[in-house]
Amino acid sequence: MISLRFPAVPIPDRIAILIGSQVPERVLRAQVEATNQAHCISLCRKPEYAEAREWALSALHRANKTLAAYNPKLIVRGAA
Repeated sequence: MISLRFPAVPIPDRIAILIGSQVPERVLRAQVEATNQAHCISLCRKPEYAEAREWALSALHRANKTLAAYNPKLIVRGAA
């Protein structure tokens, strides 16, 4: 399977497009959603943001479920 984690060396645009075309659209959307929600979780530290943190955690878990079904190495860990 193709991993979305890229090496530290530059990748030509055509190669990146080829890699992206091999990954299903739902997995790409789930990867973006999981990354965004992990960032939101890190911002919701104070007690008054508990509801927003819980909502972001649930969205992160939904996205991770899609990612794990495709490849377990793609799971995004939130800073909880």
